[in-house]
Amino acid sequence: MAATDIARQVGEGCRTVPLAGHVGFDSLPDQLVNKSVSQGFCFNILCVGETGLGKSTLMDTLFNTKFEGEPATHTQPGVQLRSNTYDLQESNVGLKLTIVSTVGFGDQINKEDSYKPIVEFIDAQFEAYLQEELKIRRVLHSYHDSRIHACLYFIAPTGHSLKSLDLVTMKKLDSKVNIIPIIAKSDAISKSELTKFKIKITSELVSNGVQIYQFPTDDESVAEINGTMNAHLPFAVIGSTEELKIGNKMMKARQYPWGTVQVENEAHCDFVKLREMLIRVNMEDLREQTHSRHYELYRRCKLEEMGFKDTDPDSKPFSLQETYEAKRNEFLGELQKKEEEMRQMFVQRVKEKEAELKEAEKELHEKFDRLKKLHQDEKKKLEDKKKCLDDEVNAFKQRKTAAELLQSQGSQAGGSQTLKRDKEKKNFF
Repeated sequence: MAATDIARQVGEGCRTVPLAGHVGFDSLPDQLVNKSVSQGFCFNILCVGETGLGKSTLMDTLFNTKFEGEPATHTQPGVQLRSNTYDLQESNVGLKLTIVSTVGFGDQINKEDSYKPIVEFIDAQFEAYLQEELKIRRVLHSYHDSRIHACLYFIAPTGHSLKSLDLVTMKKLDSKVNIIPIIAKSDAISKSELTKFKIKITSELVSNGVQIYQFPTDDESVAEINGTMNAHLPFAVIGSTEELKIGNKMMKARQYPWGTVQVENEAHCDFVKLREMLIRVNMEDLREQTHSRHYELYRRCKLEEMGFKDTDPDSKPFSLQETYEAKRNEFLGELQKKEEEMRQMFVQRVKEKEAELKEAEKELHEKFDRLKKLHQDEKKKLEDKKKCLDDEVNAFKQRKTAAELLQSQGSQAGGSQTLKRDKEKKNFF
């Protein structure tokens, strides 16, 4: 009998029995709280929005501190994600907070692929956690979970409608992260315009099928407040780290020539609502939703791509070992097939190269024969010319010799005639 069948039977046969006295396992919640507090918590926020919407200022205001970070340059050719992790302490509770900012988002002329680096970053965090989870020796208790728990999407206070960049990006992210849309710098538009803008944003999100994070209402302790706050989405917020004296109190506010906007005054903006929902009420639910919904979806798709399933074609529980063996055999078969293809390709290329070399060798031999014949012809021509020149030289020498002989004979004859005339002259006298 399979282990899963035994476990199923044990679960079906569970009975409820009364206790005769106090045992002590009612202290489990306290034990869990103490353990969690000693280990600390982590929370990762992704801030998505165009340059100049006050993302850094809002983070400083939310956590009532000044996060030290290098100023971002917005001259990059694409979107870059910058992650900074901070250790925060409140009372005896430690929080490892990671803030991921999208540097250069919306700065490009062509914004078609602006969402891709964000999607790739979120998937990379899921993949890192999955790889840690699949290790033989896992250390998940000390592993720094970098998965994004909440995405604060900053919307420009245009007062008209969402930009196509915002709709496309949120549509690509809604299955991977908990999106909380917020209207940044909401003091830039009037109250009436803000109300209409909220209605317009909600309508466009619904009509385009964008799933934003809904505060849970299944827990009775927070059902009422979460249900009320769901109706206020998207939150219209203002951020400021500057404190001004209002009455007898120092409060975070923004000073304008026409008056003062108080950050924590709910009549002025929804900052308090955002802080309550994000940090004080639903932070653990955001972490849980990230793990149970978004990460599970990524994990399931990834394992299905690898060939793992819950049941086989006969609806029987799928064996991990059998799946591994099947995938291993499939991989080895594909590897052998590729090796055979590479071997055949190598043999074919060798044959083609040999044919090319033989053809080149044949051409070289033919060229050598042509050059050799040409050389022989040239040599014969030169020998013929040499022979002609030798004949001409011999003939010239013969003619020269004959001419010299005639010349010497002529000289001798001239001398005899002169002697004869001289003798005749003497006799005459």
